Amino acid sequence: MTHASGKYGNFEELRAQAVALRREGLSVRQIRDRLKVFNNDILHRLLQGEPAPEWTKRPNAKDDLREKARELRLQGMTYDQIQVELGCSKSSISLWVRDLPKPEPRYTEEERLARMNAGLAALRTTQDAERRETKRLAREAVGHLSDRDLFLAGVALYWAEGAKDKAYSRRESLLFINSDPGVITVYLSWLKLLGVTGKRMHFRVHIHESADIAGAEQFWADLAGVPVAELKKTTLKKHNPTTTRKNTGDTYRGCLAIYVTKSAELYRRVEGAWYGIVLGVS
Repeated sequence: MTHASGKYGNFEELRAQAVALRREGLSVRQIRDRLKVFNNDILHRLLQGEPAPEWTKRPNAKDDLREKARELRLQGMTYDQIQVELGCSKSSISLWVRDLPKPEPRYTEEERLARMNAGLAALRTTQDAERRETKRLAREAVGHLSDRDLFLAGVALYWAEGAKDKAYSRRESLLFINSDPGVITVYLSWLKLLGVTGKRMHFRVHIHESADIAGAEQFWADLAGVPVAELKKTTLKKHNPTTTRKNTGDTYRGCLAIYVTKSAELYRRVEGAWYGIVLGVS
């Protein structure tokens, strides 16, 4: 069919033809080509109100998922369980099944809490095992320390935790205090590497007055390899009733302070070595 002057002829006559073709099962594109109507606006006006034939309707890819989701919901599954089963979003599941009755809880509140706590306990057990394994592998990777390794480790340790000389307070001597037995062990090995003998080292325990003072003194004396009688008088921290102490229990032993006499030259070596490390990484 052609149209005079490039325009479409009688609209009603054209609509009747379009409707008849539509009811025969033709698609919009087929009707367009048959009637030579290439203006989409006019084409849709010609077909207004006429439903598309079934064969032209695109199948909805989620129809099957929707039906399956409804089946699973009717079986009593939760949104989370349906999501795991079908791999679709919970928002879609909610739209598909929100008209269905909510399933009865599978467990009582007590059972639910018990299952949750059991799951958390299992998770913590797994996490603890992973932590221990990570630490074990890291520990074994270190291996034996050379004298240079120990020297540099000790310099860094002292500069982080030891007393340092200031322009306003001259303190060119080694004074170190810490509560970690491992740190104290490394520090004592470092002093031995530097040739510091036992007689040059003075030890003093610093601890809260309400702790097991005698037990702490014995612990630090054993670690340092000296008799308790050789420890200087223990420094006690007064109890403040307005604060709540967290450093309590059997593992609290206060701190051990280690002072090295005649150590000004040694202190200068440590300070110089520290700045050598800083320059080395720069």
